[in-house]
Amino acid sequence: MAYAIPFIILMHVCTIANVASSNDLKLRSKFSSILVFGDSTVDTGNNNYIKTLIKGNHLPYGRDFPNHEPTGRFSNGKLAIDFLASTLNLKETVPPFLDPNLSNEELLKGVSFASGGSGFDDFTIALTGAISMSKQVEYFKDYVHKVKSIVGEKEAKQRVGNALVIISAGTNDFLFNFYDIPTRRLEFNISGYQDYVQSRLLIFIKELYELGCRKFAVAGLPPIGCIPVQITAKFVKDRYKCVKEENLEAKDYNQKLARRLLQLQAILSGSRVIYTNIYDPLIGLIKHPRPEKYGFKETNKGCCGTGTFEVTPLCNELTPVCDDASKYVFWDSVHPSEATNKYIAKYMELEVLPKFQFHRNCKFDV
Repeated sequence: MAYAIPFIILMHVCTIANVASSNDLKLRSKFSSILVFGDSTVDTGNNNYIKTLIKGNHLPYGRDFPNHEPTGRFSNGKLAIDFLASTLNLKETVPPFLDPNLSNEELLKGVSFASGGSGFDDFTIALTGAISMSKQVEYFKDYVHKVKSIVGEKEAKQRVGNALVIISAGTNDFLFNFYDIPTRRLEFNISGYQDYVQSRLLIFIKELYELGCRKFAVAGLPPIGCIPVQITAKFVKDRYKCVKEENLEAKDYNQKLARRLLQLQAILSGSRVIYTNIYDPLIGLIKHPRPEKYGFKETNKGCCGTGTFEVTPLCNELTPVCDDASKYVFWDSVHPSEATNKYIAKYMELEVLPKFQFHRNCKFDV
């Protein structure tokens, strides 16, 4: 009888492993492609093809990317969506839709429509010259037309309906229109502006839904007050302290967004609209970097230049950079490093993607 207990435990462990493996396989085969909309956090090079000063197509951007070449990504290497696409066995990197050399295979497996400097508020676009969210929808219509020409209307509809749609935008709206250039403060208080931005976001999701998208992962705001450029702009004396008010307001925004996305899902038949909490994993890294586990040592300054204000044109080939960007949460004064992007992608794999599984027999703690 003494031998039976270890045997039962072993069988139980094997059963859990098999269930987890089965769930993992289901997850990897659940999505036909990855379709990405938003700002510089998910722009893989679309800004290379438009007139804007906000570009990441020059060194030192991309220095740790395969072949050490700048691609237009606003990081030293890959973005979170690249790691996520790889996890889903779709592709190693997500190409920009505006790349004129895209193959049919690349189109079918997914692209990014995002643009660095974009946001839901038209005021944001007026300042940055980025591709607006409404223009990204127009590009998506072109994409659907191309997919139909490749695989036919029936399969195209299935592919779009089974695509993982990632939406990551909103930070620029608050930076450019409320905090640093307070244009919108003349007509909104912070709560009112949050509502305004989210109303535009919900309309955006509905437009994609009407075009056939069904599976949405929608990112909330990061801890805006911990972005290095914000610490600089607000003259925070201790760089290891964030702008508390901006972080609290980002949390308020995220709580509203989570509720509204649930309400939206209820009225969009057959949809899954999943709130993606990027605030908590990022604030966790910034406040408790745990270098022995994750390798991060610098949490409030970027790797590029002084790390306090350099971004896009000011982070260039003449700018000194740190030796090892994997020790930095931020690459420049705004954007995460590749190491942070990898961390966020892993968080999404464990905490967000499983929510697209409608029928799960059990829930495992991560």
